[in-house]
Amino acid sequence: MTTTPDLTTMEQEKLRAHVAEVLTRARSRSTALTDAVDDHDLTRQHSRLMSPLVWDLAHIGNQEELWLVRDVGGRDPVRQDIDELYDAFKHARVDRPALPLLGPAEARGYVTEVRDKVLDVLDHAVLEGRPLVEGAFAFGMIAQHEQQHDETMLATHQLRAGAPVLDAPPPPRGRWVPAAEVLVPAGPFTMGTSTEPWALDNERPAHQVHVDAFVIDTTPVTCGDYLAFVEARGYHDPQWWSPTGWAHRQQAGITAPRFWEREDGRWVRTRFGVREPLPLDEPVVHVSFHEAEAYAAWAGKRLPTEAEWEKAARFDPASGRSRRYPWGDEDPTAEHANLGQRHLRPAPVGAYPAGASPLGVEQLIGDVWEWTSSDFAGYPGFAVFPYPEYSQVFFAPKFKVLRGGSFGTDPVACRGTFRNWDYPIRRQIFSGFRCARDPRPEELG
Repeated sequence: MTTTPDLTTMEQEKLRAHVAEVLTRARSRSTALTDAVDDHDLTRQHSRLMSPLVWDLAHIGNQEELWLVRDVGGRDPVRQDIDELYDAFKHARVDRPALPLLGPAEARGYVTEVRDKVLDVLDHAVLEGRPLVEGAFAFGMIAQHEQQHDETMLATHQLRAGAPVLDAPPPPRGRWVPAAEVLVPAGPFTMGTSTEPWALDNERPAHQVHVDAFVIDTTPVTCGDYLAFVEARGYHDPQWWSPTGWAHRQQAGITAPRFWEREDGRWVRTRFGVREPLPLDEPVVHVSFHEAEAYAAWAGKRLPTEAEWEKAARFDPASGRSRRYPWGDEDPTAEHANLGQRHLRPAPVGAYPAGASPLGVEQLIGDVWEWTSSDFAGYPGFAVFPYPEYSQVFFAPKFKVLRGGSFGTDPVACRGTFRNWDYPIRRQIFSGFRCARDPRPEELG
């Protein structure tokens, strides 16, 4: 006699299938990014800001072994001898090429062996009980970790010299967006989450935040918008820059976003080895916090705070609740947002009307990470989980928060509560921004 599995068993099997899918998707991407180049390109350092691609690959496997094979699975180590080599806190990126790293073939063999063991662990693990396995959290954490390193490897490809090796179809066309700005009313909203099963510790807990009324750009600042700042000699006028930003601009000698060049009287950019005319209708990308802040001042605006950004992205005034994503609670699709390295570039503004928030703010998810004015810090009631080095050690004014994900961010590592952070000078990341401002009295009615 056969019996129907009880609900708990059915839920666990559905969760296992989902975990296997996100792990497989991440590994397919890691493989594509590393198979696209030869062994020389895998082992060399393309920028002092980045690790060799082969380090990222083996590091992905090592983290997977530590958390899923050894901890969740209770299995014997696969390569305990390499733990220190792939500890990101023990070796700065600039020093990693000199380490005795696994070669390309050995690294590929290692991550394959680890993954085989992980899938066996997944088949037998009880996905409830202690916090690390409840809702398959550890598996989700590792899938997010791999996808985060895949985005880092994609950024390394952008810094790589040589002929193009990556390809993808173009994004959907943009459209005219009738309102340049949106008024977000004053009032409280729920920021962060206490219910998202794979949310990381810095996204937790959910808490009420009062936000004064503000006005935010409907779409990210475009290359065309930013070009006006460049051609108005905004990079040469200290009045638009903070003292720290101006000192960095002078010291680094920057005069335009990274990968922009003036050629035969026109602006071009280099994108994954392709030189192309500057796409005026795409969100500007590869700008630092300091550049974003200077543009906003020049435009008579400012950068939004992190709370303002999240309220614009999640708050539904009709219900008073915060959504998982701007468009609702359902996972992103190709109709909602430009994610997952699907297009290898930001989409033109107006390309994703289905992804708009209830207030009409667009392209908050995907395309470009958006700088905010906020320092990275824990929320009220923050608790470390599962280790301090994921978030807590980075809580400091020297790191600025970015929100929303980029075209290189996978959906598993992007949601309305997801928080990214980096130094305000960073430009190799897929970073852009939108502006905000305080409302004028007549706008408040």
